[in-house]
Amino acid sequence: MTTIRTLLNKLLSTFCIILFAFLVLLVTWQVASRYFFNAPSSFSEELAKYCFVWLALFGSAFVFGEKGHMAIEFLKEKFSKATQYRLNLFSELVTLLFALIVMLIGGIQLVLMTWSQTSASLGVSIGFLYSAVPLSGLFIVLYSLANMYTLSKEKRT
Repeated sequence: MTTIRTLLNKLLSTFCIILFAFLVLLVTWQVASRYFFNAPSSFSEELAKYCFVWLALFGSAFVFGEKGHMAIEFLKEKFSKATQYRLNLFSELVTLLFALIVMLIGGIQLVLMTWSQTSASLGVSIGFLYSAVPLSGLFIVLYSLANMYTLSKEKRT
């Protein structure tokens, strides 16, 4: 499981870095074309929106995998170790169910519904652009399963 987690971390962090760098270049081009050349770029605005959404979704999956998300730990620490284990397991289970049902299954349905629609200025399938939802959901499901495995492993020791 640690190998899968390490591979996912490297994949997502690299993808987010590339996406962020591309987004910076894209917005810089958009500003330059608008203010310096008086010819606003029509595709760059729409592409920047989708890049930002992709960055937010994949970045949130990465942060979840790194356990860098916000959590209220001081309340949980007041309980016994057994109760803390059950709370952690419950939290992972709720996250797993949300990512599985809403993001993965719902995201696949969203992609299938919008696959035949094309973006106005980009000319690509809207379903392709929305594919970030089920993909990031899949990453969160994998991270959640890895976290549950780690929890059960720690419980045995």
